[in-house]
Amino acid sequence: MTTYIVIIVAVAFLFDFINGFHDSANSIATIVGTRVLTPLVAVAWAAAFNFLAAFTVGTAVAKTVGKGMIDVNLVTPNVILAGLLGAIVWNLITWWYGLPSSSSHALVGGYAGAAVAKAGFVAIIPAGWIKTLIFIVASPLIGGAAGYMLMVSFYWIFRWFTPAKVDKIFRRMQLVSAALFSLSHGANDAQKTMGIIVGLLISAEGLFAQETGWMRHLHLTDADGIPLWVEMGAYTAIALGTLFGGWRIVHTMGTRITKLRPVGGCAAETGGAIAILIATRFGIPVSTTHTITGAIVGVGATTRLSAVRWGVAGRIVWAWVLTIPAAATIGAVALVGLELLSR
Repeated sequence: MTTYIVIIVAVAFLFDFINGFHDSANSIATIVGTRVLTPLVAVAWAAAFNFLAAFTVGTAVAKTVGKGMIDVNLVTPNVILAGLLGAIVWNLITWWYGLPSSSSHALVGGYAGAAVAKAGFVAIIPAGWIKTLIFIVASPLIGGAAGYMLMVSFYWIFRWFTPAKVDKIFRRMQLVSAALFSLSHGANDAQKTMGIIVGLLISAEGLFAQETGWMRHLHLTDADGIPLWVEMGAYTAIALGTLFGGWRIVHTMGTRITKLRPVGGCAAETGGAIAILIATRFGIPVSTTHTITGAIVGVGATTRLSAVRWGVAGRIVWAWVLTIPAAATIGAVALVGLELLSR
């Protein structure tokens, strides 16, 4: 059983890596789409700030995922592994088709599906889910509103500047906005994996109470205490995943939703980062994908509504709607399979 727990921790970090790989587009699509940075330099830039988030934010989101959404008293190692498998499989499906679905919602959906398959709907903690479900709708709206208002402000502030001068200014500014968004992405998304690992260690708490050596670090009794190795491992995994990048989704987000210039990219990234950091402050596991997509749409709408390719945006919305139930279904099926194998 001890080896099994260690394997599940490794799978959790693998999910975090895939999260970074899948969601790298969130951080770099606009800066690549505006040709401020080449893809290779952009992913390195984003990965660095993903990791730096470890030193700038708390662990409120990790605590919400760890104990605020699923009753930890009903969680078993199989539930955790099944939830992770549900999220990983759905992430890989949407990556293959180039759809920027939410890794966050894939994770909580897979986790919830596995928990319900194990113990029924009593495993669900409604209060934690209300915040998440509200932000499924709110995060793209907040990102869109912030992107729109910032873009309008930029138009007004720089109205007397020549287009060439504005472009030169915002090619530099976009380096800052991309860094800020990457920081917010790492801050919110890495913490979700941290919360899952904490839930796992609490569910297996009795196994490690008497351990010595390195295994004593697997002993955890309180979801409020996030071990340092869990934090560093999660941030490292997501940064490495971002470094490898997800080019299919970069193409969708950077070029197919709307045509961006550096000023628009800066507005979208800054607006998205503001919305995510607010959610992170209040411990809400928000979708960085939803938020940046909404911000890009908001920026495009300042030109004219027809500047947004609503057909592509519609496909993305469908991916959002399907993510939680699809990942939950995969998680539930995985749980049944794992339970049969462990008999």
